[in-house]
Amino acid sequence: METKKSQTKANPAGQGPVSDGQEQPREFKSNTDSETLTSIRNPEGQWRKGTSGNPAGRPPGSRNHATLLLQALLDGEGEKIARKAIEQAKQGDPHALRLCLERLVPARRERLIDLPMPEVKTAQDARVALSSVLVAVGDSQITPGEGEILTRILEAHKRVIETEDHDRRIAELERAVKSQKGGWR
Repeated sequence: METKKSQTKANPAGQGPVSDGQEQPREFKSNTDSETLTSIRNPEGQWRKGTSGNPAGRPPGSRNHATLLLQALLDGEGEKIARKAIEQAKQGDPHALRLCLERLVPARRERLIDLPMPEVKTAQDARVALSSVLVAVGDSQITPGEGEILTRILEAHKRVIETEDHDRRIAELERAVKSQKGGWR
């Protein structure tokens, strides 16, 4: 009786046997359940393309470890730190002063625009309003970025007006065709 020698040899990385050219998919078992992971892992044990290693994702509300450590260090000390920053700001420390002012008066993201605009009820009104925006940008009443935002708003409003107008005109045409068909019979 003849015995066959194994076709596998030891892996130099010490991670078990390696086959000679005939790669077999390895089966991986999940610690949470006994589901076989061969369908989502390739023969090298890596996740197949398009498959997440953590399908559930990070739990909602979980926080970074470093943030939790910093929070633990600052618990109970926050009031003392704030008082120290205020004292230093009063003594003229520009960094402490800036920190305090940033907390008291947050930076404004956008400013209010005081620009007289005509009421826009038709596409023609939108054209007139757009002209007033262009003049305001040219006269430096508003910034070009603000003008761009206003232009987008006016264009969106104009499209709504045009859509309503098209719907009204189509309904009128359908009524006219319906009344003509009724007369022809």
